[in-house]
Amino acid sequence: MPVTEIRLAGFGGQGVMLAANIIGKAACIYDGGYATMTQNYGPEARGGAASSALVISDQPVLYPYVTRPDVLVVLSQEAFGRFSPEVKDQGILIVEQDLVRVGPLPPNVRLYSCPATRIAEELGKKVVLNVVMIGFVAAISGLLHKQAYVDSIGASVPKAHRELNLKAFEAGYEYGSNAQRLLPESVEAESEVGATEA
Repeated sequence: MPVTEIRLAGFGGQGVMLAANIIGKAACIYDGGYATMTQNYGPEARGGAASSALVISDQPVLYPYVTRPDVLVVLSQEAFGRFSPEVKDQGILIVEQDLVRVGPLPPNVRLYSCPATRIAEELGKKVVLNVVMIGFVAAISGLLHKQAYVDSIGASVPKAHRELNLKAFEAGYEYGSNAQRLLPESVEAESEVGATEA
C-alpha cells in the first residue's frame, strides 16, 4: 500500500476513535503494513467534536500527522465544514448520508455517501454505525485486504458483540461495493429523502 492519509471525524459517541483504531490495526497487524494514529476530542467526550487521523503505508511512517487526507470520512456537519477543504486532489470524501449536507468542495474530490446510521439501526444497534462505515470505506478505497478488516474487528470488540460488528462491516462493505460516485447536489437530495423517511 502506498502512503495514505486518512481522517475520520464526527462527534463523540459515534465511535470515530475505535474505527480509526480498527483500520490502523488492520493495516499494521493483519495486512503487513505500518500505521500511526493521532486523535482529538472536543470539550465533551460525548457530543463534542471528535476526529482521528491515520497514516498507513507499506514502509515505516516517518511523519505521523495528516495534512491533506487521501480519504476523509465525516459523520457530522461540523466535521464537514472543518475538514472538507483539506481533502487532497483526487481524494475520497465519504459522508454520513443523513447527517451531512454537502457544500462546496475542492475540485476533483471523489464524493460518496453512506446511510451508516440507518443501516446500523436496521441491524438493531445504532452504535455499530462506525463499523458499517469501516466496511464502506474498505469497499470504496480498496486500500487493504478485506480479511484484514475482519480480523481486526474480531480482535477489537468484545466477544459478545463480535457477530453484530461483523454483520455491520459486511453490510457497509456490500453498500460500498454498489456505491456510485456522487455530485454534491445528489447527496443533498438523498439526505433530504432520508430525513423525510426518518
